[in-house]
Amino acid sequence: MAKETGTGDYVAGALNFCDSKNLYGRYWGCLEEYDSLHFETCYYQGIEHCIELKFNKFDPGVQGEHKIKRGFQPVETYSSHWIKDERFKKAIDDFLVREREHSWENNERCKSLLPFKSSVINELYPKEERIKL
Repeated sequence: MAKETGTGDYVAGALNFCDSKNLYGRYWGCLEEYDSLHFETCYYQGIEHCIELKFNKFDPGVQGEHKIKRGFQPVETYSSHWIKDERFKKAIDDFLVREREHSWENNERCKSLLPFKSSVINELYPKEERIKL
């Protein structure tokens, strides 16, 4: 949660979930735009929380290349959906084939942008463990 300094009114917040060792960021909202407030409430406070509680992992949620320069590594995320209309299902399936390759290439590019030394990146992502489509 974030309060406006002058009034003390709440102006923004992030909703996170956790289990015994992990924090999962999911929702964000604000009443007005403030410079860097999104990062403070969604990432920096979450990182502090994880350090204080000695959590193993902070998953900040999907999407957002702005997370890369804050040290959040790109990971593959999966979801399941049931589509009743077969024509619509086929169109979605066709798109997902193309999107899968694009997503993999984008993740590889994003890994190269992480703010870590290349030796750390190679340790995190050994070539032999990288997913091939």
